[in-house]
Amino acid sequence: MAYVDGFVLPLPKKNLEAYREIAQKAGTIWREHGALQFRECIAEDVKPGKLTSFPQSVDLKEDETVVFSWIVYASRAARDEINDKVMKDPRMADMMKPEAMPFDGKRMIYGGFEVLVDL
Repeated sequence: MAYVDGFVLPLPKKNLEAYREIAQKAGTIWREHGALQFRECIAEDVKPGKLTSFPQSVDLKEDETVVFSWIVYASRAARDEINDKVMKDPRMADMMKPEAMPFDGKRMIYGGFEVLVDL
């Protein structure tokens, strides 16, 4: 069964193009190393909730938007192998530096998920 890494992060609206560039480069690298899908989505209809919401989850500021992303792998084992290769890929070095990140990584939420239903 497939395996998914999921991400939610706050992105300053002024950094949208810088984020898009990094995401396109990173996505190319992940796909080259075997990821089945690489998706980066910008919030279009996410409102603050009463108890929980995407904006609340990342402590969204007025000048930010929410990014919702995922990477799909064939399995957990494939994910671990692919991520190891990606992290060792020299093209990732500059992108992984904190000063290169166009968002506050401390407010990013991420994790790995087993697929429960796949229609």
